[in-house]
Amino acid sequence: MSKSADLADLIRERTGSAPVRVGLILGSGLGHIAGAVDGIAIPYSELPGFPHAGVSGHVPQLVIGSLEGVRVAVFGGRSHYYEKGKPDAMRLPLEVLKELGAEIMVATNAAGSMRPDMPTGSVMALNDHINFSGLNPLIGEPSDARFVPMTEAYDPKLRTGLTAAAKAAGVEMAEGVYAWYSGPSFETPAEIRAIRGMGADAVGMSTVPEVILARFLGLRVAAASVITNMAAGMSTESISHEHTKAMAPLGAAKLEKILRQFLKGL
Repeated sequence: MSKSADLADLIRERTGSAPVRVGLILGSGLGHIAGAVDGIAIPYSELPGFPHAGVSGHVPQLVIGSLEGVRVAVFGGRSHYYEKGKPDAMRLPLEVLKELGAEIMVATNAAGSMRPDMPTGSVMALNDHINFSGLNPLIGEPSDARFVPMTEAYDPKLRTGLTAAAKAAGVEMAEGVYAWYSGPSFETPAEIRAIRGMGADAVGMSTVPEVILARFLGLRVAAASVITNMAAGMSTESISHEHTKAMAPLGAAKLEKILRQFLKGL
């Protein structure tokens, strides 16, 4: 058996054999959503091979259970490329998600906005991305499956579902293009001007590797950003990780309402 299959068996022993339908990856400051799941939490440290999610604002545990009547697997933290220089750091967790029966992955993140009409506290559904880092989690994959088409990386039907969920929840949600910047340093104003000129609406340090991996594994994908700051050079606010964590709750409550409504509609 593969490592992911072994881990899936271990997880089923502790959480039950019912298949998972949706996987949720939570971004910085969004870990409280895992607490809303009626289920069982397993620390990453008890899952051999799971990455060490060492960034403050993340809760490194996997929660399996029910949220709005849907069986979910919630990843309370992610490993970022900037932690150990591994763009495929989330490959094993996503392989396990697939083994558990999931069909859908929903990724969330904290991001900086490049649009004046999308201020701190806003929520943005991703309709595309720009891999500004130039890195790829499938480099080194030997099979031809590595040539993953990304034309509709963000599933159109799931995006429609998110939009409908936001409307039903009474939450204003923007839609746009997310740019992945490797981090851990924040972007310079010149970099933001360049990324904005390429067509990006928000920028962050995660999500894109997981989306590529999820599509490689055959999972349908949706994603949303909580805007925690205006990007460098676009306002006078001070940008820092502490600021990100402090501002995340402004949009997190909105995102939770959208996600709950989205799950109801599946």
